[in-house]
Amino acid sequence: MPNATRSSGGALRLPPPRSGTAPLPGPAPGSRRIRSAGAPLPAPDPQHETGPEGDAVPRRPGPEWRGLSRAATRLDGPALEHLLDLALAHHGLITAWEEVIAPALHTVGRKWAMEGEPYVGVEHLLSWHVSSAFRRLPTVPPRAGAPPTLLTCVADEHHTLPIEALAAALGQRGVPTRVFGAAMPAEALVGAVRRLGPAGVVLWAQARETADRALVTHLLGVGWGQRGARIRPAVHLAGPGWAGVGIPGATRLTGLRSAVEALAGRATG
Repeated sequence: MPNATRSSGGALRLPPPRSGTAPLPGPAPGSRRIRSAGAPLPAPDPQHETGPEGDAVPRRPGPEWRGLSRAATRLDGPALEHLLDLALAHHGLITAWEEVIAPALHTVGRKWAMEGEPYVGVEHLLSWHVSSAFRRLPTVPPRAGAPPTLLTCVADEHHTLPIEALAAALGQRGVPTRVFGAAMPAEALVGAVRRLGPAGVVLWAQARETADRALVTHLLGVGWGQRGARIRPAVHLAGPGWAGVGIPGATRLTGLRSAVEALAGRATG
């Protein structure tokens, strides 16, 4: 594995990504911010949707996002729960993400950027309710013995809602997943891949600073099975941090809707 080192105890340590560039503007709509201090990152354009790949796709928001953002501003948890469940039931997960949830998160993030810390609680409450609403959605039992797809943020990355949306959408298609959430250490992820033998691994990076090329290269070389017939997982790069990054053997997801189709097709194909 290039540029990897081992500690005195033999633990694998992957080098940090080599990037002198600043993060791309703003977290994706629906991505959770976890920041202890300082101003929030700028929010993206509300007229574009950012799915698990982080690329903007033109769309037209539905009217429900205004009510959702207003309920968040009032810190009205019961209203948030009701409105999210209603939007998901009426539109389905992917359209609700594109037309309701993402614009509401943008609005709240923009207010945080303009007005500061008083809106931290607003954004955190909305993010928590979005995450909870995803977990309440019904799922389809996966095929017996089907290998899971691992969904995770790379180390130092804390924006989790896009992979939670992806996990919920895949669950509705009967695709088994394992979601490791924020800031998964590289060594722990490599160990999970070896233990689970997944069909694929989705790596979310919001910023170029966190897009770890060395981790991707190493994962592409991880395999299991008999010599000459070793199996390796597909590695998928998700989030704006991977923009312009080409790693042979890894594929970049291109939107929540198309990501679901690609991963579900691979799982059932």
